[in-house]
Amino acid sequence: MTQRALILIDWQTGFDVEGVWGGARNNPQAEDNARALLEAWRERSAPIFHCRHHSQDPNSPLRVDQEGGAYKAGLAPQGDEADIIKRVNSCFIGTQLQSQLETSRITQLLIAGLTTNHCVSTTVRMAGNLGFDVQLAEDACATFDRTGADGTFYPAQLVHELSLANIHEEFCEVVKTADCL
Repeated sequence: MTQRALILIDWQTGFDVEGVWGGARNNPQAEDNARALLEAWRERSAPIFHCRHHSQDPNSPLRVDQEGGAYKAGLAPQGDEADIIKRVNSCFIGTQLQSQLETSRITQLLIAGLTTNHCVSTTVRMAGNLGFDVQLAEDACATFDRTGADGTFYPAQLVHELSLANIHEEFCEVVKTADCL
């Protein structure tokens, strides 16, 4: 029987400073949903991979050697759960994630994390292109308001929904947390 791995992306306290990321955030329940997934995977002793960003920018709040690089409460690795440190948007580039998944013969992934339109989308796209069968728990993800190059304001919920629409049925299947529990 093939096990589905849970991949949690960038659940770091550095994302709690909304103004840094472009404005207000959508989906305040994302952390609770991610914690529910994590608890379910732990109960099943199923594979879990935690990925976090270690920015190359020395002033970024997303550096593992700074306060903002810490995992949010209840979302840190335990025991033998993998702690993958990435330096770019994709959890696959410059890390051992792909080889660890392949060594464990894992082909199915459930992904949840921050932010929907950046590291989550990039990782989902790569996972799909690498041949993994990917589900994305849309309500265990979130993003921030964005302003386009022309000055147009885009609210976080719209950015989130469009990001999901862009990857659903091409790189992944977008699902609800409750459907995965």
